[in-house]
Amino acid sequence: MSGSRGGAPTRRRVVAALAGVPLAAAAAPAAVARPAGARTVFLAGDSTAAQKDAEAAPETGWGMALPFFLHRGVEVANHAVNGRSSKSFLDEGRLTPVLDAIRPGDLLLIQFGHNDAKSADPARYTEPWSSYQDRLRQYVAGARERGARPVLATSVERRRFDTAGNATSTHGDYPAAMRDLAAREAVSLLDLQAASLALWQRLGLEETKKYFNWTATEQDNTHFNPLGAIEVARLAARALHDHDVLRPRELRRLDDAVPESWITWPQAA
Repeated sequence: MSGSRGGAPTRRRVVAALAGVPLAAAAAPAAVARPAGARTVFLAGDSTAAQKDAEAAPETGWGMALPFFLHRGVEVANHAVNGRSSKSFLDEGRLTPVLDAIRPGDLLLIQFGHNDAKSADPARYTEPWSSYQDRLRQYVAGARERGARPVLATSVERRRFDTAGNATSTHGDYPAAMRDLAAREAVSLLDLQAASLALWQRLGLEETKKYFNWTATEQDNTHFNPLGAIEVARLAARALHDHDVLRPRELRRLDDAVPESWITWPQAA
């Protein structure tokens, strides 16, 4: 899908839920009166999707780039927070302001799994086929009770290759458990794990370094730089299109270049 414009977007369409920013304040813009037919994509997730501040640059969450692929009338309320699992996000009360702000016709996009696997941390750990699915059901039910549409997204893959140069999965049973839950609960699924794994395989061992937060002082194979965030957001937008979650007229630039310079990092509050 084409239709890109020559300059950066004329308005920012991200409602950030930065660490340290009161959640009620982060969610407040979604409660403002909006035009008929407009809707919001609420994003609940972890650091791979979260808004980053200037101190973290060039680290970039893919949720920061998602608005570039959405037309006006579709807002993004990014409530993803570094280090959270499906359990800790709930236990900290972070779903509450999302559900307070969400409206009929909105989407709740749910991506957890990276931190659910941390078995040494009882505040975050969930077991894939039991407590992980149980937590995800709470997000799904909360959205549906408010007339919104839940959308599950498997965790985007890390950059890991085997000795033969093949991109490998790092998330154990969590993607399979989410796929199973999506099928049984009739929830739309964005399989970002499979899509990103295929992308890393196509790019290869060395080229993928350009997509992750590799700097002179850091070799981060989990978090993205602007290029990586843009391309993962493109995967998410294409999946939203392919699964008829968003209408074609609500999407743009699916096949167009998006300048890395469009990514900005606000100062920490």
